[in-house]
Parts: sequence; structure tokens; C-alpha cells
Amino acid sequence: MPLTLNTLAELSGLASEHVLREEVEETGTPPEAILSKMAERLAVMRDSIRRGLASDAPSVAGLVGKNAKTLWEAPDPLQDPLLKRVQAYAMAVNEENARMGRIVAAPTAGSAGTLPGALLGVADHLGIPDERLLMPLVLAAGVAKMIGRVIHIAGASGGCQAEIGSSAAMAAAAVTELLGGSPEASAHAAALALQNTLGLVCDPVGGFVEVPCVMRNGFYAVHAVSAASMALSGIRSVIPPDEVVLAMAGIGRLLPLELKETGLGGLADTPTGRRLAEEALKKT
Repeated sequence: MPLTLNTLAELSGLASEHVLREEVEETGTPPEAILSKMAERLAVMRDSIRRGLASDAPSVAGLVGKNAKTLWEAPDPLQDPLLKRVQAYAMAVNEENARMGRIVAAPTAGSAGTLPGALLGVADHLGIPDERLLMPLVLAAGVAKMIGRVIHIAGASGGCQAEIGSSAAMAAAAVTELLGGSPEASAHAAALALQNTLGLVCDPVGGFVEVPCVMRNGFYAVHAVSAASMALSGIRSVIPPDEVVLAMAGIGRLLPLELKETGLGGLADTPTGRRLAEEALKKT
């Protein structure tokens, strides 16, 4: 039987070990090859963060392009380097995506910053080396696979809850395992992150993956770290993880077309949103 978040929560050892074993059994790919691929993807994540933090070049539509660098270089009035790092890393990746730079879709391009923002941000904050991030990345991929068995992970299918919700669930599970959490804690971290994105619409201004997508990744990377913190403290989702995924899928089916990546509703349908879309279209 394929892994689900519920069955994952019932297992012992590292959650990522079970995900890796399932992938080996299903595809016949040696574990060393899978981990090598994760190392390659981690390197791409690192590079997209580096480029995004250093660049203030405009995006394709000109709606974003300097937010990550601005935050990274700004004074930190909260004196909270983890919060700032996680947000800036996530936004850096998505601004690189908006510039048509190379990123890792995790699980989509529009939600690509959440996982590296949370996982690499926490790791760098704590001085954890990259080699310890490979198995948490395997777990993150496994969480996306489990969600993907229930609903297509796309804003056009289920709204932004299907994209950023899934990425937050992936990131929460990965951070939980990185910090010593059990499979149960990791599964519930994913559920806590996902349930608090339910109903989130996909409303990109002009149809570009820029506003509100870039800063949304910054917010939900922090959201994922919060879910991991709760799960590591012993907090569990009252609703079982699999049922949270089912709820998200049901809500996605109920969302109107205007709120599913069409650029016809939400922020995209505000007077300013429509004006910016018209201006952006003239530039592209």
C-alpha cells in the first residue's frame, strides 16, 4: 500500500527512510542515485537564493525584483535573524523565478521558495551542513507525492492552497525531521501547515507569478517553520493528516474558476491589479 501521511505517522525511524524505500521499490532507482539527485537540486536551491539576494533586477512583468535584496540588506528591528533569513531566502527564489532564472519547482514554480526558505534558512541559522539536508528533502518530496495522489498540485486545480499549502506542508515536515522529529511529528507538522492554508485562492495579478506570489512564499516559509515548532513541541493536528488533505481537495473543487490561477478574481481583479496587469502586458 502506498504511503500516506496517516501511515507515515505510525512508523518508526526517520520518515524520510520510509519515503526513500518506497521510491526505490516503485522505480528501481538505487538510493544513492536518488540522494545524488537531491544534492543536485539542493545546489540549484542554494544558487537561486544567492542570486536572488544579490539582484535587484526587475522581473519579467516588472512587478517585483528587489524585495528579497531589500529585506536582506535592511536593518532588523525585531532582532530575529531566523525570521528575516527564512523570509528573504524564500522571496529570493521566487524573484529568480519571476526573472526566468533557474529554480527548483518545489512542488511548483509559484511555490518554489517556501521549502528552501524554511529548510535552508533554518539550517543556516543553526549551522547545519548541507549533507544533512538531503534526507529531509527526500521527505519533502514524499509529502508532495502523498498529497498529489489526492489532488493535482496546481493553482489551476485547487487554488493556491494546493500550491503554497503543499509547499508549506513539505517544508514543515522537512524542518521537523531536520530538528530530530519523529515520523509522527513530521506528518502532523505537514497537516498543521496545510490546514492553515485551506481556502487560499490563486489570484496572480495579470496572470504573472509575481504578485502576490513572491511575498506569499516569504510568509508561508515562516508558516512552515511555525508548524514544525508546534509539532516538535508535541502538538498534533486534531484532524488526521490524510483528512486534512482530503479537505483541501474538496475545497479546491468548490473554488470558482475566477480564484484558480486565471487572474480574474481576488487581488488580480482590484482596480490597481487590473491597471498593473495592463501596464505589465505592454512590457512583455
